Amino acid sequence: MKPFIAPSILAADFANIQSEVEMLNSSEADYIHVDIMDGIFVPNISFGIPVTEAIKKHAQKPLDVHLMIQNPDQYLEAFRNAGAAVISVHYEACTHLHRTLQAIKQLGAKAGVAINPHTPVELLVDVLEDIDVVIIMSVNPGFGGQKFIENTYSKVKRLDSMILEKGTETLIEIDGGVNLENAPKLLSAGADILVAGSFVFSAPDPVQTIGELKSITMV
Repeated sequence: MKPFIAPSILAADFANIQSEVEMLNSSEADYIHVDIMDGIFVPNISFGIPVTEAIKKHAQKPLDVHLMIQNPDQYLEAFRNAGAAVISVHYEACTHLHRTLQAIKQLGAKAGVAINPHTPVELLVDVLEDIDVVIIMSVNPGFGGQKFIENTYSKVKRLDSMILEKGTETLIEIDGGVNLENAPKLLSAGADILVAGSFVFSAPDPVQTIGELKSITMV
């Protein structure tokens, strides 16, 4: 089974955002990954609801919106209305995670949970049935272009075992430092969705690079 590819628009040329989205439309990408940062939960500010709406206006791929923000509950409806097909919140930012997941589903979006590199996957065991996608951060959230954290493979394997044991259809998404070298190992460990930012948008031919990621097989 081929992986799902979700290029991160955070690495795109913001001065030409429409043409960048149209390029992704013409590629083998499955999602457009939209990183929302508030400068509080993570040490960076990206963009918010108006830019998400602008991306959606031109996008033919579903928007995979990753909320790296505090108090995500108060923005769920706004991002759903802006065009999010998947809304992922951070485990570390949610006091009542189960309630948040239910709220996302009630809005008609798929519910995702992201976990930082220091957060064990085992903390999700009691809500796994309510999660459509788990984003394992393979870098520290907040900035693009960081080095891939090797411990990610172990976390993916453990989460994959949990999903098999629970019998859920939860997908595993990897965000940070994904490239053609580590992608086969990630797929072998159990990953389903690969987020790629600077690796795609800095490539001489982003469409070709997306196609190469899409054609990756397990090792």
